[in-house]
Amino acid sequence: MSTAVGVLILDEPQDLSATVRATLEHMPELHTIGEADLDRADTDNTVALIFLDEIRLADGIARIVGLKERQPTIRTLVVFGALTADDLRALLAAGADAFVARSRSSRELGAALLALAEGSDCLAPSTQPAPLPAEAADGLGLTPREAEVLRFLSSGFSNKEVARRLALSVRTVETHRLNLRRKTQTGRLKDLVSLARQLGLAPVVDNGDQIRRGTDSRTSTSGRDNQSRH
Repeated sequence: MSTAVGVLILDEPQDLSATVRATLEHMPELHTIGEADLDRADTDNTVALIFLDEIRLADGIARIVGLKERQPTIRTLVVFGALTADDLRALLAAGADAFVARSRSSRELGAALLALAEGSDCLAPSTQPAPLPAEAADGLGLTPREAEVLRFLSSGFSNKEVARRLALSVRTVETHRLNLRRKTQTGRLKDLVSLARQLGLAPVVDNGDQIRRGTDSRTSTSGRDNQSRH
């Protein structure tokens, strides 16, 4: 990205470490702006960083709605401590674009801002293929195993495939799926995919076909070699 992303920090809590703002302000890819500068800012290249007070959730929702009415193209990154499924749905309905846990480091927060400015809608960019963010599971009341099952289901795996990959019984996977439906109030694949992205759960890539093709290829080659020797 050739132009630094504008960052509007809103509702910054008093207990926020001073290093958070300092880190963001010293990242060359970012520059902070004030609310008075918003009307002159390039909102296509600006992200509002909103620190959510879950006790005053309605204020956070009103803040997002007001921002979107004032600047419809501005993106919003919500920093949260803990969210229920109902909280998450209400924030999404208000116009929140992405979420990141307050426990993330300053650098990870900056990376999430850049990812959102570039069009990502995940919780935070992951530099490793998959540890599951514990705060994501806690935020919706999901257990770590339920979050893991959600990862597989949102990637299109069947109950039987999930059971095989996680060394569980099919009945156990079905139970986890029922719990996910109850806690998220949805069972549709489209909704599960969207939820997994919002929570930053990396999709599962199945390399099984590639492995099998590689094995078949080696077997075929070996067979030809044997024939040529005879």
